[in-house]
Amino acid sequence: MKPTAASAGAVRPLTGRLAGARLLVAALWAGSLWVLGYLAAPAAFAVLPSNLAGDLVAVLLTRQAWLAFSCAALLLVLLRFATDLEPPRRRFLHLLVLAMLACALVIHVGLQPAMAGLRELAGPAGVRASPYWTQFAVMHGASQLFHLAESLLGAFLVLKSR
Repeated sequence: MKPTAASAGAVRPLTGRLAGARLLVAALWAGSLWVLGYLAAPAAFAVLPSNLAGDLVAVLLTRQAWLAFSCAALLLVLLRFATDLEPPRRRFLHLLVLAMLACALVIHVGLQPAMAGLRELAGPAGVRASPYWTQFAVMHGASQLFHLAESLLGAFLVLKSR
């Protein structure tokens, strides 16, 4: 059955809303990465003792990870129903979302728990004063690299979602 002019007109606003929703969710995810990684975490370490700043940033990172997982799920659903995108572009955006999700999972499931374990083993003196400092620093550096990769992929996702 051919779509009528009235039904075609009804589809266009919905398509526009879905495209807008994709852009909004991508911007929320990327923005949360940028704010936490490049504003909030450095500010926390600038004004709080290292142990307290580490505790605060760990909580913020956990919350940001759950936001990332939610945004990824929502974007995958929105991309599944994206009638305004050609299949190659949809696949490309799909891969960007999956790459960002992989970065978030590596950080949240792999590196953060291991770093928290080392902080706990270090005791009240802190990880810097413990024999675990080198191992912690390597994991922290890897975490920063994955955060940077996720942030850059997020910028690309926002630009390509338009």
